[in-house]
Amino acid sequence: MYGYPPPPSSPPPDTSTLVPFDYMRSFMTDVFLSYGVPASQADTCADVLIEADRRGIDSHGIGRLKPIYCDRIDKGILKPTAPIDVVKETDCTALVDGNLGIGLYIGPYCMNLAIQKAKAHGVGFVAARNSTHYGIAGYYATMATSAGCVGFTGTNARPSIAPTHGVEPMMGTNPLCFGVPTADGFPFVIDCATSVNQRGKIERYAREGMPTPKGCVVDNEGIERTDTEGILKDMVQGKCALTPVGGAGEATGGYKGYGWAATVELLCTAFQGGPFGEDVCGVDRKTGQPKPMPLGHFFLAIDVEKVCPVEFFKGNASNFLGALRGSKKSPKGGGRIWTAGEKEDDARKEREGQGGLKVPKSLQKNMEDLRDKREDLKVKYAKLPWE
Repeated sequence: MYGYPPPPSSPPPDTSTLVPFDYMRSFMTDVFLSYGVPASQADTCADVLIEADRRGIDSHGIGRLKPIYCDRIDKGILKPTAPIDVVKETDCTALVDGNLGIGLYIGPYCMNLAIQKAKAHGVGFVAARNSTHYGIAGYYATMATSAGCVGFTGTNARPSIAPTHGVEPMMGTNPLCFGVPTADGFPFVIDCATSVNQRGKIERYAREGMPTPKGCVVDNEGIERTDTEGILKDMVQGKCALTPVGGAGEATGGYKGYGWAATVELLCTAFQGGPFGEDVCGVDRKTGQPKPMPLGHFFLAIDVEKVCPVEFFKGNASNFLGALRGSKKSPKGGGRIWTAGEKEDDARKEREGQGGLKVPKSLQKNMEDLRDKREDLKVKYAKLPWE
């Protein structure tokens, strides 16, 4: 549930190729291995990314492999392997330092630690510092729900959101994510950026040749922008910003999204003593050279069994969610009433039913580029599915 759906437009002809999930996961694992990521961590990194694609969150799956992880390793601002240090720990809490390693394995380490503490003591909270992009927040909430816990997580990011009445990007898209176990066959997982839209979705619009919906981006002149390519360029230079949930100004509640974005930023920097704003933008504004982005995360797990029987909890949760889905629908249409996590579950079933993921031309090119510059990948993937 990241941002709005793509704006109505005539999409370009479908030139994608259907690729099985197992193949995609193996390819991503092998790419990470080729960069020197240890085997167990490479497998975890690939699992986080492929899970996004399984859930239909195309902005955070294979599309992020090259630009967010491989390119940053190439630029020297992301370490393919780094120790994870537990800086401080109690029965219920921990502060972890990721030492600028890959967030895709730092995140699972931290949520596993939070779950272990919750199982032993009821609640587990872990704060992480010096991490990097950790993929979809929903992955971590689902780790918790699969263990019979309520899960809560968030991360800061390079500055993208302007404060209400401002135009300067000061906060990341800062997703706020909750996961609740249910008896529905899938958990309730609300995983949303605190901006109207987020950078990954705008990157997806660019891949699909589509405009960005009006109201998602404002530039330094206060103009709402829709030119996707120009937005991506100007965001790097700090010349435009995303609007918080609720939009610009206060009329439609933009101050609420601003407040939630600030809350996530606080929980990702105050415990950790971590940087924010320009210090995590990834670019030296004076020289234009890339620089590391040391991010903070937080992870909370609450063991349901320490409060009530987990099946009792799940049944109560499903009764309420079922009532929402079965409530009176608008006579003007709009169709089905959804609850959080339901669309992602439907996407998983649909994609598994069709046999995998449709990989568009732009991502085919990314995979070809990754293969062609790594000798071991050239041999194993001499011919990709569309070649």
